[in-house]
Amino acid sequence: MPPPSEADGRARHRLTAGAGLVVATRPVPALVTGAERYLRVGDPADLGAAVTRSHLDDGRCVGWYGPPAPGWRVVIDAERADNPVPAALARRFGSTDFWARWTRAECFCKLADVPVATWWRRYGLGTPPDNVVVWRTLRLADLVVTVAFAPEQPAT
Repeated sequence: MPPPSEADGRARHRLTAGAGLVVATRPVPALVTGAERYLRVGDPADLGAAVTRSHLDDGRCVGWYGPPAPGWRVVIDAERADNPVPAALARRFGSTDFWARWTRAECFCKLADVPVATWWRRYGLGTPPDNVVVWRTLRLADLVVTVAFAPEQPAT
């Protein structure tokens, strides 16, 4: 079964507006579904115009070049699929599908502005069941990449 945000492009999410609850259709499923079209891999110097980037341990960079999604923030995280899972992390979280779970957790951390260690204590490498994040994890050549969108928070 696909993860919740990948299961149905018609999924809906909740946005709190003042004291009320607003239900709105997610505007970004097409961007998530077609993520391969908007990702570029290359030298960091060549990807400076990307909306957001993720740097790899081999010196390459992955950049997101999707069109604007007003009202939404986008983040990406990427890892080399053939990287060995560090032993301490494998003991803690298991090695099955590790890099997919890792990149998802990293994206959620970026969107929530939460340190990874704090996230681990709350969710491990999982995702909160009541989240409003729209995300997709995919293989792109030798990489595992997660693209994630979250509604912008209203100014307080």
